[in-house]
Amino acid sequence: MNQYQEKLKGLMDEYVHLVYGITKSFPREELYGVVSQFRRSAMSVVLNYVEGFARFRTAVKLNFLEISYGSLKESLYLFDFSFIEKYISFDDYQKGKKLADEVGALLWLEVDYFQKKSKK
Repeated sequence: MNQYQEKLKGLMDEYVHLVYGITKSFPREELYGVVSQFRRSAMSVVLNYVEGFARFRTAVKLNFLEISYGSLKESLYLFDFSFIEKYISFDDYQKGKKLADEVGALLWLEVDYFQKKSKK
């Protein structure tokens, strides 16, 4: 991984740790619902990104990057849902959305790069 990719992976790591941290205070009845899904979707962002870079074929790598991006969008919805349900504070909501926007912008650049590469 180059410096750009390491930075993106670091932001993804920060994102998943943020989600794990804030979901610790969610209502117990959400443990197998929102908490589980929120954590899985956030973890999927970084895991699919890392797995994609272990692949050699551009099309396969691109597929994992797109899955990672989809998981980010899923977890973003869960930030909105959790804020509306008052499971998270406004500060945590803003922090999560800002971090997700950063991850999303950098990740989309990677997706775009490999889409162009796969068309050559």
